[in-house]
Amino acid sequence: MCTCRVKYDFCRATGPARRLRDVIHMKLETITDNHMHIDPASGVGVEAAKRFKRAGGTCMFLVNKMSKDWGVTVTKAGDFTAIFEGTVELGQMIAEETGLAVFPVVGVHPAELVYLCARFGTVRALEISTGAVDIASGFVESGLAAALGEIGRPHYPVEPDVFEASNKLLEHALCVAKDLGCAIQLHTESASEKLFDDLSKMVKNTGIKPDKIVKHFSGPDTAMVQKRGIMPSVLSSTENIAAALKHNTGFLMESDYIDDNRRPGAVMGPKTVPRVTKKLVETGVLSLEDAARIHCDNIEKTYGLELH
Repeated sequence: MCTCRVKYDFCRATGPARRLRDVIHMKLETITDNHMHIDPASGVGVEAAKRFKRAGGTCMFLVNKMSKDWGVTVTKAGDFTAIFEGTVELGQMIAEETGLAVFPVVGVHPAELVYLCARFGTVRALEISTGAVDIASGFVESGLAAALGEIGRPHYPVEPDVFEASNKLLEHALCVAKDLGCAIQLHTESASEKLFDDLSKMVKNTGIKPDKIVKHFSGPDTAMVQKRGIMPSVLSSTENIAAALKHNTGFLMESDYIDDNRRPGAVMGPKTVPRVTKKLVETGVLSLEDAARIHCDNIEKTYGLELH
C-alpha cells in the first residue's frame, strides 16, 4: 500500500455541528490528474499547471498534443520525435517551475492517424504511425516518458479501412507496451460491450496484462471497464466520481484539460481534479483513505511508479 496517506492539522471546534472542513484542515499528500494537455503556444501553458497546483494538485500525466498543435508537418515516423521531445522538455520545465511531479505520456492520437490516412492512404499512414509508436517506446524505455498514449480508435465515424488501420495500430501499441511492461492510455469510442470484446481479443493476441491498459475518458460506469481487468480513468465531474464510488475505488481521475484558448476550460479546467476530490472528502462522499488509494495506490500499481 502507498505510504503517502494524509496529513492533518487540527483546529478547535466551536460545536458539534461545525462542518468537516472547518474542523480539519485536510491536506492530501497526493492528488493526481491522470490525463492533461499543456500547450504553451495556443493555451495558457505552464500557468495551467500552476493553477492545478494552487488547487491542491501534486502529480500530473502530461499527454502529448497532436502534430498540428506543435506546428509539425508529418511525412515520416521520425517527424514525431520532435513532438515527443517537446512534450518531455515541457514536462521538465513544468516540474522545475512548479515542483509538481510530471509524467509524460507519448504516442499517436487516433485523430492523427485519421489525418494521415486522408493525406497518404491507410497503408502509408499505418506505416508512419507504427514507426512513431516504436519511437515513443524508446522514450518510455529510457525513462523519459511514463507510458504510451493516447492511442486507440476514433470516437467518431470513419471509413471501414481507417477504422481497421486504427485497430492495427492499437494492437501494435499494445504489443509494444507488453514488451516494455509499461502502461498505455487508450482513446476510444464510448464504452460498450463491443469495444471491450475487441480489446479483450487484443489483450489475448498481444499478451499484455489488462491492468496496464488505462481507458481514458471513462464514464462513471466503471464496472463495465473493471470486469475486463482494465483501469478506468474517469472524467472528473463531481457527479461522475460520486457515481463511480458506488462501485469501488478501482479507478483514476482526470480532467482531460486541453489547454486551448479557443476552448477555455475544455474538457475540464486544470483545477477540476483537486477541487472535486476535496469537495467529496469534505462532504463525506469520499474518505481520506479512499482518496489516497485513487490518487496514489492505483497510480503506482498501474504505472509501476513510486510517487514518494
